[in-house]
Amino acid sequence: MRKYELIAPCHFGMEALLKREIDDLGYDITEVADGRVTFFGDEEALCRGNIFLRTAERILIKVGSFHAESYEELFQGTKALPWEEYIPEDGKFWVAKAASVKSGLYSPSDIQSVMKKAMVERLKEVYHVSWFSEEGARFPIRVFLMKDQVTVGLDSTGESLHKRGYRKLVAQAPIAENLAAALIMLTPWNGNRILVDPFCGSGTIPIEAAMMAAGMAPGMKRNFTAESWPGVVAPKVWRDAREEAEELVDLQVKPDIQGYDIDDHMVSIARENARLAGVEHMIHFQRRDVRELSHPKKYGFIITNPPYGERLHDKEQMPALYKIIGERFRILDSWSMYLISAYENAERDIGRKADRNRKIYNGMMKTYYYQYLGPKPPRGQASSEEPR
Repeated sequence: MRKYELIAPCHFGMEALLKREIDDLGYDITEVADGRVTFFGDEEALCRGNIFLRTAERILIKVGSFHAESYEELFQGTKALPWEEYIPEDGKFWVAKAASVKSGLYSPSDIQSVMKKAMVERLKEVYHVSWFSEEGARFPIRVFLMKDQVTVGLDSTGESLHKRGYRKLVAQAPIAENLAAALIMLTPWNGNRILVDPFCGSGTIPIEAAMMAAGMAPGMKRNFTAESWPGVVAPKVWRDAREEAEELVDLQVKPDIQGYDIDDHMVSIARENARLAGVEHMIHFQRRDVRELSHPKKYGFIITNPPYGERLHDKEQMPALYKIIGERFRILDSWSMYLISAYENAERDIGRKADRNRKIYNGMMKTYYYQYLGPKPPRGQASSEEPR
C-alpha cells in the first residue's frame, strides 16, 4: 500500500488526547502542533483514522509544504506539488479552507484563488487540456500558513468527523461530538462507573459515553469523501476497516449513564439521537431540574456542559445557577465533577476552587474544563484509574 503523511486537526488543547489515540491505533507520530497531529500511514491508516478517531476533526493527506512570502511564491509552490497523483482529469477540486497565522499572506480568499489557479495550470499541463469539467469525485483542499510555511492537505473526510451521523436534532448551543468525547476521555470514567449529565441537551455527552462503553467506533455509520476517490483508496480497504469496527462492538454492556434536562422537548430529542446512535438502551434520559440532582450510589461522575450565559439576558441567571450546581455536587460527597464553561465566575459561584482546570477552545470560544476530583472507590468496587 502507498504510504502517506496524514494530518489530523483537532480542537486546540486536545492534541495530547489525539496523539494517544493515534498511538493506540499503531501509527508513528511525526509532529504535534497547535490544533493538529501529523502521522505516517497507508490507505488503511487513512480509513481507520476516519472511522476510529474520536477527537479528530478530519484526516488530511499531506500533499506537500513550502515557504511562501508572496503570492508568486504561493503560486509556484502550489504548482510544483504532484496534484495528478490524486486528482483525475474529471475531478472537482477547490481550496475549501485557508488559515494563516503570523504570515505575510493572510487573506483567505486570495490564498484560495491563487492556489486554485496554480492547480489548474499544473493539471492542464499534465492532462493536455485547456478546460476541466469537474464533474467527477470531489477533492477539497485545506491549507495552513504558519510563519510563511505553507502546509497543503487533501481532505479525505468531507463533513467534519464530529458529525457521527446520529445527531439529527440539536439543542440551541450543542457541544460538538468530538469535544464531548474528549471531555470524557480527560476523566478516569469507564463503563463500570456511574455518569450523569444534568444539562444533557440533545444528549451528546451521554451518547458519546455509551458509544465508548460499547466499543462503537465514532465514524462507523457515516461516509467519507475519499470513498469516491478512484485510484487513491481501494473500496476493500474501507470495507475491512468497517468490519474491524463492527467486530469490536458489544451491545450487551449495561453502563449506568443518565442524562437530565429541564426541557421535556430536549429530553425527547436526546432519546431520538440515542436511538439513531444505537445506544438508547444504555442511557436513562429524564426531565429533571438541576435542583433535583441526586443519586443513591457513590463514586459517580458528573460530566456536563452547563449554560455559559453567552446571551446578555442570561448573564444575570448564572450566579444562582452555578451556586445550585455547587450545592448539589456537595451532597454527592463521594462523586467527581467535570464541567466545561466559559462563565468567568464558575468556581466562585460553585463555592469551591477546582482541583484542576484546563483551557479548551470550544470553537472560537475560550472555555475552562473544571475538574473536581472525588475519592477513589474501594479497590475492586470500580475502576480507580487516575485522571489523565
